[in-house]
Amino acid sequence: MERTKWIIEKRKKAEERYDTIFSSDYDDKWGYIEEEHEKLVKEFIEMLPDNGHVLDAACGTGKYWNILRSYNLRVKGIDQSYQMLSKAGSKCKEYEIEKMGLQDIKEVNKYNGIMCVDALENIFPEDWVKVIRNFYNALKNEGILYFTVETISKQEKDEAFAIGKELGLPIAYGEVAHEGGYHYYPEIKYVKNTLENEHFTIVKESVSEGYHHFLVNKR
Repeated sequence: MERTKWIIEKRKKAEERYDTIFSSDYDDKWGYIEEEHEKLVKEFIEMLPDNGHVLDAACGTGKYWNILRSYNLRVKGIDQSYQMLSKAGSKCKEYEIEKMGLQDIKEVNKYNGIMCVDALENIFPEDWVKVIRNFYNALKNEGILYFTVETISKQEKDEAFAIGKELGLPIAYGEVAHEGGYHYYPEIKYVKNTLENEHFTIVKESVSEGYHHFLVNKR
């Protein structure tokens, strides 16, 4: 299959999977907040002004909204899955929600902060720069971005790439797509180069099990 068509189909299937499979019991199975994630979310919030405007990009079921509600913030959540977004909206009715993928963000100079937690692994290599640029454009000057990059070993990447090629999938290195779902694991050096090229300054990095965390600001 030609890669462009494959990407469109994978994105559509991902939305369907979250709508029909994951949304019903997502919080029960994946609602636990890992210690480093909670710490970085709070550090992100504390860098924002009082009554700051926050975009929770790919918010899912609003996993982190109980933390956000402890602060005086205006929050908008977006997600590609309508059912996941509906779950989030039921948790905090005062927050704005909108069905939207990260690739489709068009807002400009609107938010004091953007958080995108445990979601960028769903973004294809072709869209990575676009998504980071969308975040940059949507932030106000000196705005703060907190995001995570999921990580796996080089051996796991090598094995997934070999299996994908054997199956005839039009995959790129770093993609894992042979089990029905999709994840992309970019090299951390590539992430840092993208941030530099898109005019972000890294404020803090940390590593937890399976994740690399970035706090950056728009310069």
